[in-house]
Amino acid sequence: MAGLSIQNVSKSFQLDGRSVPALDGVSLELEEGQFGALIGPSGCGKSTLLRMVADVFAPTAGHIAINGAPPQQARRDHQIGFVFQEATLLPWRSVLDNVRLPLEILGPGHVPARSPEELVRLVGLGGYEHASPSQLSGGMQQRCAIARALVASPRILLLDEPFGALDEVMRYRMNFELLRIRAQTRTTALMVTHSIEEAVLMADRVFVFAAKPGRIVDTLEVDLPRPRRLGTMDDPRFNALVDHARHALFSQLPHEIDHEVAHAENV
Repeated sequence: MAGLSIQNVSKSFQLDGRSVPALDGVSLELEEGQFGALIGPSGCGKSTLLRMVADVFAPTAGHIAINGAPPQQARRDHQIGFVFQEATLLPWRSVLDNVRLPLEILGPGHVPARSPEELVRLVGLGGYEHASPSQLSGGMQQRCAIARALVASPRILLLDEPFGALDEVMRYRMNFELLRIRAQTRTTALMVTHSIEEAVLMADRVFVFAAKPGRIVDTLEVDLPRPRRLGTMDDPRFNALVDHARHALFSQLPHEIDHEVAHAENV
């Protein structure tokens, strides 16, 4: 199957001489060009799963395939782009030189589908090609990081809370910027987010995680039409999906939390 296939993946870490499970039996599918979002409480293994897809480390059990190839092969073939919560730009390089960096590492034999100059314009940084990162806002820095992640023409784009450090207004602006960029690149994408609304707005499929160990407890098929716009969030279907995801998340929390809140309010 083209796209991303994760089959019965588990991951354990060694801690103080004992095995601690981080993920247990996670399975999900994304067709080529689809956008997936992972939501769940902190510590449920969302970022761990993203890093296994990126071949940062291997699963303890199960299988991952990117367009039919294991992550190791996809990484060697430069099919994976990664965007972190922080832009991690090199401060001594300009916007254009930061975007060019992966191509310099790959060497002259790699011909990208879009030039660094085209990608800088695509992410809305035309006119800032020679600016340094310190001259950019946080949102502009993340646009540069997205362009850098796309410059090697990856088949899959992984995003780990890419807009978590931005204020709410800028976060929504960046959501729509990313939607616009993906509409033109058609890259398969998988994003970790703590925002239910962001997940539903962006994704074709939302995977709801529970913790201890991390596992998928629900999958939402988001049938909202594209292109998604600000008015999409007024659609009753959008609000119904957000409510569904919220209930799936909070149904996993201990019932004692409700009792603690009620007690605190009555004191």
